[in-house]
Amino acid sequence: MIRLVQWFRTVTKTAFSKKYLLLTNVAISVSLSGVGDIIEQQYEIYSGELAAWDRQRTRFMSISGMTVGVFCHSWYNFMDRRFPGRTIGLVLKKVLIDQTVASPIVICLFFATLAVLKRSSWEETRREVREKFIRLYTAEWIVWPPAQIVNFYFLPTKYRVLYDNTISLGYDVYTSYVINDEVSDQNDVQTSHKRD
Repeated sequence: MIRLVQWFRTVTKTAFSKKYLLLTNVAISVSLSGVGDIIEQQYEIYSGELAAWDRQRTRFMSISGMTVGVFCHSWYNFMDRRFPGRTIGLVLKKVLIDQTVASPIVICLFFATLAVLKRSSWEETRREVREKFIRLYTAEWIVWPPAQIVNFYFLPTKYRVLYDNTISLGYDVYTSYVINDEVSDQNDVQTSHKRD
């Protein structure tokens, strides 16, 4: 048991060292984005909305986690260099900047990554962003301010992406639901038929 604990400490220390931190953060983001999608798909299968697990959908969600993971790694390092310290005023400032600058970038990066993977046209991508951005951004304002207060106040920079992704697991389930929600697409088809 002691050897296992020592091994875990060594692996953790190495993974969160400066040398491997980017790789660790990206691996965490890829993994948990995929897990979030799998959880959402299992719910959809259970509720009869989905016939079987869509592996490509999970792969795409995981890859989007990779691009977001790279951004978040860089973002948290930038924020802590630009605004060093942990006073409550500084933490609240970081949270506000995070919500107004990083959150929209992350959501757009997410849409852009999926658009490339799905080979969506510019018009399809614009329509999806127009229909789904506000839903995701509203959820961001509900979930992230309290979570980011904890993140910026208590945690060292190297653990921010891990914490972010742990909290984000629930948000990733919701993101998977919103991104794969076909209701808007069906409404467009019905509207276009009414015009004919």
